[in-house]
Amino acid sequence: LIDSILKKELKTLLSEAIKKGNIEINSLKGSSKALLFSLIEEESLFICLREEEAKVIYEDALFWSDVMETEPPVFIPPQGDLERIKALQHLYNMPVKKAISSLTTAITPSWTPDALPPIELSEGLEMDRELVVSVLEDEGYVKYPIVTEIGQMSVRGGILDVFPASGSEYPVRIEFFGDTIESIRLFDINSQRTVSIIDNISIPPIRESEGGETLIEFMSRGVLVLDEPNEIKRRYRDVEFNGHKRIAFSSIPLTGEGISAPFSPLSGLGLVKGEYSSVEELPERIKRLIGNYSIRIICESIGQAKRMRDLILENGIGEPPLINRPKDALEHSAPIVITVRDLSSGFVFKDKIFITGRDIFGDLPVKRHKRRSVKKIFMPQETLQKGDYVVHMDYGIGRYLGVVKQQLGNIQRDVMVIEYAGGDKLYVPLDRVDKIKKYFGGDSVVPQLNKLGTNTWQKTKSRIKKKIKDMAEKIVKLHAKRYREKGYAFSPSTELHREFDGFFLYEETPDQLSAIKEIEEDMEDTKPMDRLLCGDVGYGKTEVAMRAAFKAVFDSKQVAVIVPTTVLAEQHYQTFSTRFSAFPVKIDYLSRFKDKKAQRETIDKLSRGEIDIIIGTHRLLSKDITFYDLGLLIIDEEHRFGVTHKEKIKMLKSNIDVLTLTATPIPRTLQMAISGIKSISTLETPPQDRIAVKTVLAKFNRDVIKSAIEYELDRKGQVFFVHNRIESIYRVANFLHELVPHAKITVAHGKMKESELERAMLSFIRGEANVLVSTSIISSGLDIPSTNTIIIDRADRFGLADLYQLRGRVGRSDVRAYAYMLIPDRDEITEDAKKRLEAIEELSYLGAGFRLAMKDLEIRGAGNLLGPEQSGHIEAVGLDMYMSMLKKAVAELKGEEAEEEDEGVNIDLKSSAMIPETYIEEPHIRITMYRRLSSIRDEKQIDEFREE
Repeated sequence: LIDSILKKELKTLLSEAIKKGNIEINSLKGSSKALLFSLIEEESLFICLREEEAKVIYEDALFWSDVMETEPPVFIPPQGDLERIKALQHLYNMPVKKAISSLTTAITPSWTPDALPPIELSEGLEMDRELVVSVLEDEGYVKYPIVTEIGQMSVRGGILDVFPASGSEYPVRIEFFGDTIESIRLFDINSQRTVSIIDNISIPPIRESEGGETLIEFMSRGVLVLDEPNEIKRRYRDVEFNGHKRIAFSSIPLTGEGISAPFSPLSGLGLVKGEYSSVEELPERIKRLIGNYSIRIICESIGQAKRMRDLILENGIGEPPLINRPKDALEHSAPIVITVRDLSSGFVFKDKIFITGRDIFGDLPVKRHKRRSVKKIFMPQETLQKGDYVVHMDYGIGRYLGVVKQQLGNIQRDVMVIEYAGGDKLYVPLDRVDKIKKYFGGDSVVPQLNKLGTNTWQKTKSRIKKKIKDMAEKIVKLHAKRYREKGYAFSPSTELHREFDGFFLYEETPDQLSAIKEIEEDMEDTKPMDRLLCGDVGYGKTEVAMRAAFKAVFDSKQVAVIVPTTVLAEQHYQTFSTRFSAFPVKIDYLSRFKDKKAQRETIDKLSRGEIDIIIGTHRLLSKDITFYDLGLLIIDEEHRFGVTHKEKIKMLKSNIDVLTLTATPIPRTLQMAISGIKSISTLETPPQDRIAVKTVLAKFNRDVIKSAIEYELDRKGQVFFVHNRIESIYRVANFLHELVPHAKITVAHGKMKESELERAMLSFIRGEANVLVSTSIISSGLDIPSTNTIIIDRADRFGLADLYQLRGRVGRSDVRAYAYMLIPDRDEITEDAKKRLEAIEELSYLGAGFRLAMKDLEIRGAGNLLGPEQSGHIEAVGLDMYMSMLKKAVAELKGEEAEEEDEGVNIDLKSSAMIPETYIEEPHIRITMYRRLSSIRDEKQIDEFREE
């Protein structure tokens, strides 16, 4: 049995090494380091130079611990990671402690369970609520209006909500009656409703105490395993490991030194990506190895495993068993066995080949971690601050001055105060708050206040209403024309489609599944598809587009992917090539980086039908391009093309299926307004394994910049440095070169020749440069997961939406990312800039800054979809009012009954009815709750609201 042979020989090798101590085991290939570590039976700490390497070893160790039936280790994240406390707690409670970490993490003083014990609470316990809140603050919990993430707490009257770092999926709601805990409930952050009632809860601290032991000190009785010790010594000369039983793991075979492990590399067998030109060659090569080796193929997904099995079966080698449990796969007697699990890479052990899907097909364009489902979180609809502009449905644009209590006889009620032109004030009871919306007209737009007692607002509404009606008529006519056209109806999906889908390593989000289904239905219809797919970078648009492309190619149709820049063409070409690598699909690209001869060859192949998917810039719109049989056109960010190119795209669209991708958000109200005349699919679920970007506001300071760049380069990452002045950009690049001489710096800005700009960007994408000094041209479209630090010079000069987009260039992997916003002294920046900088600190998913940035981006999205002239109309009445008017205009044109503005029936019970400040302290959340109450239409909604 393979596992027992491995176990016996490797345990002997390990015990010899541990007995000798301070010795190196070399020739360790692929995941064999993790295999050896999983067989150490005593307390042990595996130290890698970098966190990314430690994560890979940890994932591999989970696989081998399962196969060898040993206790899996725990991964210890660096300081600042909320998972760290949980991981340290788990380590302290392990009977035989085994951990994996980076060297930085291992030498950083850690939290110990005695320093900050968890808070133990139970039903019926008498304890002062204020004392509990105070202790939680000491232990690192932060007060928020609504609890949505680990480390947050919220206080409302006698209710305390906390999201503990205990590993629970749900936060906890503790209800006090006086100083007695009346109930403890787990609740859902989306619905705010109870999931289950529990008797007690242990809330561990979030922050670490100072002056604790390091991991190395804590594990002093165990075995210290150093990964590639020469690299560690080169980087950290001062770190001492004296007093430990110590062994080292190295991949380099050193003749005569240390102990050589019995592993060989996979290279040379003809199975690894790069050693074959087409996936169809693989079965023949496997056939030649069968007599001399037993082969175990560990695939990353069920789709990959089925594809591998089919390739072998189609070539007459026999059907290899596909076994779910890796241990059973290793014990099986068949010469080739396939199993599904995460393993980074394989190796050869005597006459046994362990090879992974990643070895064979290369890295898939997604990370290995499974995507957890994310629900849309309950969120206040808007954060009204005093001084914000608002729109009243009947009276127009005013300035919000806050919420005050108004006494009418014996009745007290909350009213909103709105100031209009000339200082006039309007007092609006909060039960009529549904008539008021926050004004959004675009970044930096300052609207003119309306005057009460005049008909100016009604005239503005009438003028905009006419313009909207004209525009809506055009949209409806275009839709009707497209609806009458006849296109190609694609075949329904088959088992091969499901295999292709199965190569996707994540569990699809509900949004993705919905978009895929909508696109499939469109493509299988005889009417030509014209669908817009909207979602931020990293939300899975490309995967959805690639499934549509596969469907088209399966029916022998060609696919054209048109992108606005050569850099994007290169990125898409790499992504598509890797994703389709296991299937006989011919993919090519056209851009200026191909010489004339290579371009001619590609164009000829395209016209003869020898290319299935072609990716390119507007070069694909040239007169010399002819398709053999084009079936699907995928357009990325159409609004970034010029007018001429848009016209050519329009001509190309005729009678074929079109899928347009955009990262600019389209307002939900706009989607609803034009539903039925424009097909839109939206991806709104963020990747759950992303760690939030840490935003740092700092003065322009040499030391801050130097340490930020060096930290990122040390972990093999890349850096964006944004300087938005072309005349001084090269001086900044020279300054950075003097500051960090070993950095490989390149410069990019909009006034460079297009070919020079593309070369600079590509050198950064390919990793040839590791610092890109650029203007804000990098704010959209680029997706470089290895870039995890962005430094923005003079952040005070950027709009909120621009800062949000710039910050979105980093944090696209599961590595902690940093955004440094550099500013001058506070007295040198304007009041508006100060407000923006305060909002930047709230650029989280639920922060006010996020919502402001998103509203501005939505206005851009509406302009992209409806035409730039509509942006002026949005400014005149605000985004929400504009969308409401558009919805009515479209409904009327479609012959539907438009919803009338609800005048409502006002029943005054002559009694005080309010949400007290002691229950909901923040005015903007109180306003949201009043707004939701005023929109309730039946008893079922009342019951749901009461329960929440």
